[in-house]
Amino acid sequence: MPHSPPPDAPKNAVLDDQGLQDALNGIHPAFGDLCTRVCGEVWGKPQIDQATKAMITIVIDIVNQGLSPESPFEAHIRMALKQGVTFEQIEELTLFTCAYAGFNKAAPAFVRLGQIKKSIED
Repeated sequence: MPHSPPPDAPKNAVLDDQGLQDALNGIHPAFGDLCTRVCGEVWGKPQIDQATKAMITIVIDIVNQGLSPESPFEAHIRMALKQGVTFEQIEELTLFTCAYAGFNKAAPAFVRLGQIKKSIED
């Protein structure tokens, strides 16, 4: 289970993250607007905490093999970190996903996760 979010964690990981919204709008303004409205709404639902939702998005990225640098995988990793999830939890989540989604999906996720971790730590 994720740790309690840090006090400065966004209450809504989409609507309270202007940098994310700017990045989405940078892809295409209409796309950014749609993503912000739709995703902001579902991220605002109260029954699942923000850290768990971020971890779910990571699993979906792994299953869909959305791991390229232009995919949202890194944004979802950063989103999870902002919510208090640790790299160790993300690594465990990736191992868990491996058991249910397949080794061939988890291997590139570990590679990409290592690249992201290194870029954040540098």
